[in-house]
Amino acid sequence: MNCIICDSPTHHFLSKSFTEKPLDQVMGEIGPVNYHKCSNCGFTYSQTHFDLEDSVWSKLNYDFHALIAHGEIHAAHGNYPPYLEQALMVHILSKNQLLSTATILDYAGGAGTFSDLLSKYFDIPSLIYEPYMHRKEDPRFITREELGRYDIVFNSAMFEHIRSRSDLDEVNRVVATDGALIIHSVICENIPADPDWFYYRPPVHCAFHTNKSMEILMEQWGYSCSVYSLKAKCWVLFKKKTEDFEERISDINEQLKDKFFYLKNGFVDYWKGF
Repeated sequence: MNCIICDSPTHHFLSKSFTEKPLDQVMGEIGPVNYHKCSNCGFTYSQTHFDLEDSVWSKLNYDFHALIAHGEIHAAHGNYPPYLEQALMVHILSKNQLLSTATILDYAGGAGTFSDLLSKYFDIPSLIYEPYMHRKEDPRFITREELGRYDIVFNSAMFEHIRSRSDLDEVNRVVATDGALIIHSVICENIPADPDWFYYRPPVHCAFHTNKSMEILMEQWGYSCSVYSLKAKCWVLFKKKTEDFEERISDINEQLKDKFFYLKNGFVDYWKGF
């Protein structure tokens, strides 16, 4: 099939068998995984996962997260995002009038950890959309039918789980016309051909984005520029930017006495040495 990002031809890139216990249990019925790579933008995906029936995909996710819940998976298979730094990042950008916090959605927000910290420590309210969880007793959680458009859409650790272009477009669809999309994921210059690469290890990771594929996505979706925060491990994609945008980012870094933000027209290709 053609690339879901740029529609260029893709080719077989590598295969991987999940023989490591206990991952071999959850992947037993699925078998070896075949990864394909785009000849143009480098976007890499698991054709095996893309071809799974929805019921099999749901079971894989349930079984894998059950292993995490029961403590059967070593921490090396993944770690928690830096939620506090991410909330601080939003707070700093909003205080400098670079982000509006009038409406915020944590898309695929899990249990709501990011929303909790944003509210408790920075007094910034937000809504949560989680397709696999809806806490009716918590008014922050909304259903798919209740989704609107938001000044900030925060999306953590989902881009590596998508199985179609529509999965990506659904995230962008809820960003306001002059809003921002915040992404936490692993995005690098080149996707390694090593089946032991750490980001292949979780068997629910099936999509791997490059700097070029993200640059193309930004252009397709109509974003003008982005900033990257190493401490928050996040990219903030802006639909529009003020005339003094660069100056404000520079002032923030100067005030913090740290390179807290990296700025670029288009996608910030911070991770190039991979």
